[in-house]
Amino acid sequence: MITLNIPNFINQHITYRNESFFKHDLISNHDKLAKAIDGKNVLVIGGAGTIGSSYIKAMLKFNPAKLFVVDINENGLTELVRDVRSSGGYNIPKEFITYPINFGDAVFEKLFLNEGPWHIVANFAAHKHVRSEKDEYSIEAMLDNNLFKAEKLLALLAKNKPEHFFCVSTDKAANPVNIMGASKKLMENLIIAYSDTFKINTARFANVAFSNGSLLAGYMERVMKNQPLSCPSDIKRFFVSPEESGQICLLSTILGKSGQIFFPKFDFEKDQTFFKDITLRFIEAMGLQPLICLSEEEAIHCSQNSDGKTYPVCFFESSTSGEKPYEEFYTEEEEKDLSTFESLGIITPEKKSLDKTLTSIAELKKVFENNTLDKATIVMEIKKLLPDFSHIETGKGLDQRM
Repeated sequence: MITLNIPNFINQHITYRNESFFKHDLISNHDKLAKAIDGKNVLVIGGAGTIGSSYIKAMLKFNPAKLFVVDINENGLTELVRDVRSSGGYNIPKEFITYPINFGDAVFEKLFLNEGPWHIVANFAAHKHVRSEKDEYSIEAMLDNNLFKAEKLLALLAKNKPEHFFCVSTDKAANPVNIMGASKKLMENLIIAYSDTFKINTARFANVAFSNGSLLAGYMERVMKNQPLSCPSDIKRFFVSPEESGQICLLSTILGKSGQIFFPKFDFEKDQTFFKDITLRFIEAMGLQPLICLSEEEAIHCSQNSDGKTYPVCFFESSTSGEKPYEEFYTEEEEKDLSTFESLGIITPEKKSLDKTLTSIAELKKVFENNTLDKATIVMEIKKLLPDFSHIETGKGLDQRM
């Protein structure tokens, strides 16, 4: 089987960077980061995913006293421990423990209260895929994870204040056109409303190349199973490496003022890459030639009758609900600081009343008491909270494609 050095491929064919985009800010703020992390107790929620595990690796370049990691992905936690302990260069504390626990369950609160105090808390538990908004059931689960459980966590933190709290957001929260982005925008509004209660920050950032569940990570699965590749031809995105994803979140946790949103200062024109171009480079990096097929059926047929020199791929124009053809990290109306850091921009959003924010979330929760709820009604209810939410509905989802 042809092997591919994924970190090298990312550097050479996706980000075009041999050094971290955030290197300068990491170096210039090293002492501040060390002061905030060394000797402190750290709790990471959703730490088994790509961004959460990368955050942990960035954290372990310093010297935390205790690190607990919570995630519902038991296998992911196992791999995290094996990965960190099999690598060099990490300062693993004596108390490094992982728990396959849902952060919305009662047992999490018991762990939180009994094993604290926690100086740094970071939450990466989220539904992150646009495909997760296919119908009323998946949407309710998404809002529950991205917003309602986050509300419960914040109430717990307000009574047991950490020195730093971070909750990951997404670029899709800027001018959201899908429910995933809208759920994260509502989450942003919620944590910002709490920002006078304790120090709290978030970050919007790019696609993480080869992250768990991503299109590119799926390519590795397809190759191992001798299955064709499938890719939108008209979608381009900003990309960071997994390592960079952890670094921007760590910088966002520690630096800046409470309630600020961080984002990478990419060049909108030159730093976005088409998935189609990455796909062609991926096939060529395996030493094969792309065999472009006109349909999924043709691609499957070609993969089953491979000549060993080509690899079938089917390109298509995106037509799924909530799919944004480009990325943006902020809106024109948001207040931005582009001078404080070399690689990071800062948004200082308008702060809304905590009481009003909690009331709005409670009203949204009540909507789901209706057992005959449909997707269109949910979208309408979200628009009441986010008047600028412009949902793109095509009636098609990614589950209808390879």
